[in-house]
Amino acid sequence: MGLLLKGLKIIDPEGRLPRAGDVIVDGGRIARIGRGLPRGRHRIFDLSGCHIMPGLIDLHAHLREPGFEYKENLDSGLRAAVNGGFTGVVCMPNTDPAVDNKSVVKYLRERASGIGLARLYVAGAISQGRAGVELAEVGEMMEEGIVAVTDDGAPVMDSRLMRRAMEYSRIFSIPVMDHCEDRNLSAGGVMNEGLVSTMLGLGGIPSASEEIMVARDIALAALTGAHIHITHVTTRSAVEIIRRAKKKGISVTCDVTPHHLVLTDDAVRDFDTNMKVNPPLRGKDDVNALVRGLTDGTIDAIATDHAPHAVHEKETSFNEAPFGAIGFESALAVLTTELVHRRGLPLEFLAGKMSSAPARIFGLHGGRIATGEPADLTIVDLEREWTIDPEEFSSLARNCPFAGRKVKGKVVMVIIGGKVLLKL
Repeated sequence: MGLLLKGLKIIDPEGRLPRAGDVIVDGGRIARIGRGLPRGRHRIFDLSGCHIMPGLIDLHAHLREPGFEYKENLDSGLRAAVNGGFTGVVCMPNTDPAVDNKSVVKYLRERASGIGLARLYVAGAISQGRAGVELAEVGEMMEEGIVAVTDDGAPVMDSRLMRRAMEYSRIFSIPVMDHCEDRNLSAGGVMNEGLVSTMLGLGGIPSASEEIMVARDIALAALTGAHIHITHVTTRSAVEIIRRAKKKGISVTCDVTPHHLVLTDDAVRDFDTNMKVNPPLRGKDDVNALVRGLTDGTIDAIATDHAPHAVHEKETSFNEAPFGAIGFESALAVLTTELVHRRGLPLEFLAGKMSSAPARIFGLHGGRIATGEPADLTIVDLEREWTIDPEEFSSLARNCPFAGRKVKGKVVMVIIGGKVLLKL
């Protein structure tokens, strides 16, 4: 039996569809879009006043399996993703063992298929064991379906190795996802280097540690012709370097996280370890530059960098706590509140950055709402107000930087492959 979704406001990032109508889902695909569609033998959902958009796709998430299942696992992580409106997730390779060979890739894809929640896409490691010394088995991992290579969580400090990775990526037509950090500069730092770090007596991570590596890897992309994707951009100068590279025709894309768009290093003043992320929260000028970069197209996508940790790991001093914050179940609500309601950006714009652009950049399933397309759909009540409470999350972790924040915008239904996986 198919689905008839009635009374919707249609959010089409491509701008081709009517602003309101009904949607029929049949056979796992969008069968019809229009006003007053006949009931037929479909299961009917009255969603009057809600917005329907292509299912969200997260280009950057840590699901911790294998090896760190006490922080998160595929079951809890993919359920949390669905609850947050994500129909697809790209998982990072910083697991134990690292995702640096086809066996681990196969394990992850088969596990996710058996769970049957959000679609899982796997990013393979650039280097063996993510040690930054020898190139991983990129060709064999490609045979098992990886969608990108990255040593995320660790930068590739060896320029020659990064060049080789880019050359291989061109052969296999996949992007190199880049964690830009010069560890010679960031060593010992736990937050943004600036006035706040000085006042708090905490070790600082300078903006230059990111910008140097952004510039280096854009130069290598120009040299090799590879597609470089710079993840979690945070600084004003990094945005400007990327902007100039795009004008030159270099194949570079990038993403930004919700927490870097919304929070500044002032949030660290209370020594809340949930504000300890890598790269760190930056200053107000950087946040403004990120928003400008997002709106002018320099920044292509928004990704959560969902990084769960066990409660006891974050309940320590700021210096000793691990970097990372969870994002699946708060991202869309925070961004509809801050970007749509407060800054006045269209919901179509946000949907493009969280769905269509991620699908295009990595060549993934979905990202469009149109007849014949896969029925991966996210439905939002844009006016529903609620308070973010990590204790109610499906994630095993609670390290959310937005805990207690009042937001406006709630995911009420998620459909993946024509199946209703969430209905509030």
